[in-house]
Amino acid sequence: MAANDATGPDRSTEGPVVRTAAGAVRGLREHGLAVFRGIPFAEPPVGAARFAAPRPVAAWDGTRDAFAFGPPPPQDLGVPGATGVLDAPEGDDWLTVNVWTPDADPAARRPVMVWIYGGAYKLGHSGSPGYDAHRIALAGDLVVVTLNYRLGMEGFAHIEGAPANRGLLDQVAALEWVRENIAAFGGDPGQVTVFGESAGAGSTASLLAMPRARGLFGRAIVQSLPGTFFSADLAQDIGVALAAEVGLRPTVADLAAVAPRELALAVSGLSTKMPQYVGRWGQAAPTVTPYSPVVDGDVLPVTPWEAVTSGAARDIDLLVGHTRDEFRLFMVMGGMLGRITDEQASGALRLFAPGGEAGERAYRAAYPGADAGELFERVQTDWLFTVPSLRLAEAQVAAGGRAHFYELTWSAPGNGGVLGACHGLDIPLLFGTYQADLGALLFMGAEVTPEVEVLSGRFREAWTAFARTGDPGWAPYDEKSRPTQLFDETPTVESYPQQRSAHLWKDQPFKPLPLLS
Repeated sequence: MAANDATGPDRSTEGPVVRTAAGAVRGLREHGLAVFRGIPFAEPPVGAARFAAPRPVAAWDGTRDAFAFGPPPPQDLGVPGATGVLDAPEGDDWLTVNVWTPDADPAARRPVMVWIYGGAYKLGHSGSPGYDAHRIALAGDLVVVTLNYRLGMEGFAHIEGAPANRGLLDQVAALEWVRENIAAFGGDPGQVTVFGESAGAGSTASLLAMPRARGLFGRAIVQSLPGTFFSADLAQDIGVALAAEVGLRPTVADLAAVAPRELALAVSGLSTKMPQYVGRWGQAAPTVTPYSPVVDGDVLPVTPWEAVTSGAARDIDLLVGHTRDEFRLFMVMGGMLGRITDEQASGALRLFAPGGEAGERAYRAAYPGADAGELFERVQTDWLFTVPSLRLAEAQVAAGGRAHFYELTWSAPGNGGVLGACHGLDIPLLFGTYQADLGALLFMGAEVTPEVEVLSGRFREAWTAFARTGDPGWAPYDEKSRPTQLFDETPTVESYPQQRSAHLWKDQPFKPLPLLS
């Protein structure tokens, strides 16, 4: 345990009290911070509010204890990596925020960082141990907020009579709560940075494109941005298939008859069937997640890349990047590592690479020494995460904005190092939670060495410096020299190292995934 971790929670009645717009909350003192958990930012989205946009939370009398995280939103608990959710409290107050602050002094005006968790838009909980944010708050002397948002059927499925992207609307509501309340916790509502990884990065990028989110934050950190955004037609078709899992139509009236947690479990079987839909859902089918932000023309008018290209984020400081071996995590978890045939590699290359068969030939020419497994992994790493991340930074710079770019190249030490610099490795490094959630897999059987602690500290130093100043400590990205911070035992700034892949995708736009038939 680090020195900063020595002070445990104080649950006495002398805990810090803050008055929010809805009522007073009492927190705890932990690790030299004031910590508040489970503060509602919207009404429970159940009953008449089910599948609706979030509604303002009702005021309460007296002082509410903010000692425990709120319950997680309904989700498929059978998904690998659901640790931290299984033992969470039950209830309908899913839409809550948590705050770590050095001092709940309205005069402090510290920078604020707002974390949005990932999980394929169907899994996650801000109370998961891997998102314990006290180290970030201490490292940067700033305020950290984490939030819950609706997932899966409740938050992202296409349902007739309901607004699209309800999970994104929840995030906007949480950011509105930050704007209205964070000064009372010692934060500066005019200096807010949103940061997220994977689906949290997709959410953060979506917020860049959403008119409803404009003005709610001035900086954004996008960690491993997924390229999967659904067209309205595709989302509608998948919604029909999801509802069919419970023998219903995808309407508010039909689905409201099934309890939220029961519905989440009942439709989870579609994920394993999705590869059968390649002819209809195309590239979305092998992802085995039937949820993504929907480019509906209203809540999300266009994709993040189109919005940023048009200058929508020109005044927002952007930090974006990815890990080197993004798809390796899914190879290992799916038992595919070392088992991919050349036929499977060809299928993946033709489905995901730009140009189909021509794309396969281009990949094989660009990576002549790669075996079937390496090609299978490379094209899906590129399609799903690395190229979308790079393209967002390029769009920001082309529009006259500023972006900083990074790549995590340090390999996870657990399981003999087979995971490499895989998807999600940045989370335990950033939060310093090596044995929680995904970190338990990435560091399994490995010692947390001083070198790991130094690398972890570099992440926090860069992220918090960016939140304070817009500068993480290296040169902004430009199309000529492409400066990229490589996070490894010895950090370096080099020209973007994945140039071969970047060249293969240089003329390929990232559009909403279509319905094929």
